[in-house]
Amino acid sequence: METVVRLAARGDGVTESGRYVTGAIPGDTVDGDVISAGPYRISPVCAHFGICGGCQLQHADDVVLADFAAGRILGALAGVGIVPETVHPTHLSPAGARRRASFRLVRDGSGVRLGFNIEGSSAVVDLVECPVVRSALWGAACALRNALAPKLRTGHAVGMTLTETLSGFDVLLTNLSLGAADVGALAALASEAGLARIATETSAGVEIALQLAEPVVRFGDVVVALPPGSFLQATADGEAALQAAVLEGIDGAGTVADLFCGAGTFALPLSARARVFAADAARDAVAALSASAKRTNRPVTTAHRDLFRQPLQPAELGKFDAVVLDPPRAGAKTQVEAITRSKLKRVVYVSCNPNTFARDAKILHEAGFRLTELWPVGQFRWSIHVELAAVFLKG
Repeated sequence: METVVRLAARGDGVTESGRYVTGAIPGDTVDGDVISAGPYRISPVCAHFGICGGCQLQHADDVVLADFAAGRILGALAGVGIVPETVHPTHLSPAGARRRASFRLVRDGSGVRLGFNIEGSSAVVDLVECPVVRSALWGAACALRNALAPKLRTGHAVGMTLTETLSGFDVLLTNLSLGAADVGALAALASEAGLARIATETSAGVEIALQLAEPVVRFGDVVVALPPGSFLQATADGEAALQAAVLEGIDGAGTVADLFCGAGTFALPLSARARVFAADAARDAVAALSASAKRTNRPVTTAHRDLFRQPLQPAELGKFDAVVLDPPRAGAKTQVEAITRSKLKRVVYVSCNPNTFARDAKILHEAGFRLTELWPVGQFRWSIHVELAAVFLKG
């Protein structure tokens, strides 16, 4: 009999001898293929757990979830020889907090399925509940399934992303065209279900099919109009935790570059304390940020710029007291390499991928930066996805 001592990156339990056991968590004991529950195991809250690929860790309590989030990051850093000076307690988003989710709709012989993929499969679980997302979002998703069902032929799969905004749900549909009659039929539903906008995405781009109100969000105390399909942090509380970490990380800086800025998740709160230069490859998001900054007279200048192909160079970086990086999962290797050749002394890095973060952290570390503070964030509750904010200082 062995005791499970930790979780691996994909959520499997790992015993003292290094054996991987699917479905086991720290504190459980394993005898052959039999798992005996330990003190941290709880009953899953969703009937679909174990089949649906949306959650991997509903059987683990908050102690395990918090340790897993921190451990994923610390393990990746240990692999490149870095130990943070300070690790803050993990922030865990509560159940039912997701304000953004991407579902799939698929018609088969039994009807139209609404859900996420089965773990390790392209098949879709037909959900009857989803405790991860906000209840109103789940209600809107179900209403859309019923309304769109007549449009789907057998085998037809449609992507459906819903984002909760201050003015209603922003809906983006992929692999589905809507004619004038369809839009007319959806207008009544949109009003009843609180849908602010419905847009479709095809190879030709994104097109707004119906808009009853402009979807807006608030970053700090500034309201921003979201373009269709824009990125937004999955939960409001997770976003707030990351914003607080970034603001603490740049404290005292008078000029800040916010790179991979999106629509202003960090740039606008930062602009209450510093002059901000914000850049991103998402043209519509940058335009939305720029418009909000101008309307509220915030000290923000913007640039539409592909930072993978055209990173800020050392001379440009030297104009700032600090840089905030919030890259996609691929990380920011090219931009980080440019930072190491600059006069910058402070970098605040937000990441959703511990592995590419560790890679980039190693580049900074070898150039003389210290990883002084780390904030783990478990925004995607019960999943293996982890986010973080970190501060690097030089000198």
